[in-house]
Amino acid sequence: MPAWHSHPSVWLVLGGIWVAYLVAVRRHRTVAGEPSDRRRRTTLFSFGMACLWLGADWPVHDLAEGYLYSVHMAQHLLFTLVAPPLLIAGMPAWMWRDILRPRWLFLVFRLLTRPIVALILFNGLLLFTHWPEVVEASVRSELTHFTLHVLLVGSAILMWWPVMSPLVELPALTPPAQMMYLFAQSLAPTIPASFLTFGHTLLYPVYGTFPRIWGISALNDQLIAGLLMKLVGGFILWGFVATIFFRWHAREERDGWDALAFRQVERELRSKVPR
Repeated sequence: MPAWHSHPSVWLVLGGIWVAYLVAVRRHRTVAGEPSDRRRRTTLFSFGMACLWLGADWPVHDLAEGYLYSVHMAQHLLFTLVAPPLLIAGMPAWMWRDILRPRWLFLVFRLLTRPIVALILFNGLLLFTHWPEVVEASVRSELTHFTLHVLLVGSAILMWWPVMSPLVELPALTPPAQMMYLFAQSLAPTIPASFLTFGHTLLYPVYGTFPRIWGISALNDQLIAGLLMKLVGGFILWGFVATIFFRWHAREERDGWDALAFRQVERELRSKVPR
């Protein structure tokens, strides 16, 4: 286990974002919804930031970049499948509108969050970050490592948007489409995961040069990384699919058939009409 040491840049960047969020919510508390909703969103956002901090600070950061590729994979799962949906759910609609206020930014974000575009961007970047030369560059250069993590989190927010969107002007997919979308996403990591799990040679030779800890060989480390990517990643995605299905079923049982979710859009539009 690497000796403890702090990462001031992580505390500065993530702490600054978290404080900025709290300040914004406090200043907008009159339009941020009911107190219970504000507390719920603040809790979700804080958990999302905690997941980013966990993946970016000691010991996960040190183990991922200097010892075990399996920890590197767990780090990426935190950055792509755990933290982003929490961050999106924790940010109220008014905050997203403030961020996307510039017209050009709104148009770009709308394009990048189209389901097909978001899937291609996210999974293209996922494959890119698992290219052996890119992995080696990330563990050799702190700047490359930081840049790749920022791109991963950003692309993951785009990927989750069609499922988690709080904005009526950039709406989420209907529940059936959300399930199909996440099913497609669950298939994409199969290719790199299979190479990691069934490979008989090291895909990332740089990890073979690192000190071995806990009795884990480099090949076993690679196998564990593949299993994490496929099984844990799939468990998270299919957990969302199951949640969407049961919520959709309960709503249809209560309100009747509304496959295109027109009622939800109507409620959101009515909420914006001045009274």
